Amino acid sequence: MNHATLRNIILFWLVWSVIIIGFMQLAPQRATVSRPDYTLTWTEYETTRRSNNDKPYLRDPLLNTQVAWDSEFYLSIATVGYDDPDVRIVHLRDDENSEEAYSMSYAFFPLYPAVMSVVRLPFTAMDITPIGASTIAGVIVSLLGTLAGMIALYDMVRDEMGEDGGFRAASLMLLFPTSLFFAVVYTEGLFVGLTFSSLAFMRRKHLIVAAILAMFATWTRAVGISLMLPLFLSWVLMWRDSKNSTRLWVTLPLLALPLVGYGVWRLAYGVPFDFVQANWFGNGILLLDQTIEAWTTLLERATEFPETAIFAYTSLASVLLAIISCVVMARRYPLLALFGLIAIAIPMTSGWTGTNSAIRYVLVIPTLWIMLAHWAKHPVFERVWTLFATLLLAMQAYLFTFDFWVG
Repeated sequence: MNHATLRNIILFWLVWSVIIIGFMQLAPQRATVSRPDYTLTWTEYETTRRSNNDKPYLRDPLLNTQVAWDSEFYLSIATVGYDDPDVRIVHLRDDENSEEAYSMSYAFFPLYPAVMSVVRLPFTAMDITPIGASTIAGVIVSLLGTLAGMIALYDMVRDEMGEDGGFRAASLMLLFPTSLFFAVVYTEGLFVGLTFSSLAFMRRKHLIVAAILAMFATWTRAVGISLMLPLFLSWVLMWRDSKNSTRLWVTLPLLALPLVGYGVWRLAYGVPFDFVQANWFGNGILLLDQTIEAWTTLLERATEFPETAIFAYTSLASVLLAIISCVVMARRYPLLALFGLIAIAIPMTSGWTGTNSAIRYVLVIPTLWIMLAHWAKHPVFERVWTLFATLLLAMQAYLFTFDFWVG
């Protein structure tokens, strides 16, 4: 790696981190929003002034602008564990008296809060609340994961695009309308760091390291399991070109580490995860009817509520852009395109989640940043895109600080 480019990436990441967190701290002090948020059918009931009164993990004042929605569960797991009495309990749908019930925290994968629980330890010795210590840890883990993802992305494209192209790809990842999720208590930063690093090691033909990172990615988000296919495709390409395949055959079983990791997680958390997903979030695998119903409902609502229209159309545009990037970049980056298509297909066919968070899910598609970096060779496109994306990012970051839904 070129040391000068690496320094520029680190410097840009550091300055971006200060700016985005600083903006999210300062902007709410200048103006407030009109509640509630009517973006989705249910957000108006979750965005009143009293909505967080029963959610202590979203009310701690330290870096409070960096937490909202799912942050509650990551903070709870990192601070107390999965069975936290301060987190809501999910019962069988339409039967609150059922004996079978689980904490909502079980819908979230364990690695991110586990890393947070380690990083928070030094802060617990300070004059900081336990939740505040976990919040600091979550932001640190997210930012460091993002930096790792930027460096891995640069490493994957610099042979083809050169140093400038690698830097463009890495920096454009931070100039997307929902890149704020890289600086809050959400899994995007850690997942991008693990996933992009795994893909980078695949390109370097270090498949065992790539498999280990893919297993960690699977423990961060379910879609990490989709790294299995690029792993095996990498192995097939190496076997095809190898004159001595003995070592490759020894390596082959280790490529199943993501599947093994997923199996271990299923044994530990599978039952409560499925229960909460089905009875609260309405999600599953290949729920095409529910997915179509969800998008139909969203688009119908968009005709009545302007905030829904903005959310729906930017979400659809983001997904379309991500899919186009996978197709356009497939010949040059087949492993990345394969992962990207699966990583889009899984959430976009899982029920209601795809409509709620599509614009956030595209953050993990590496070909999106590569395609934009290619287009940004043209100075007019680079400046227009930077202006457009930054303004949307500012809007999204501002709304997030008030717990409004942005993805």
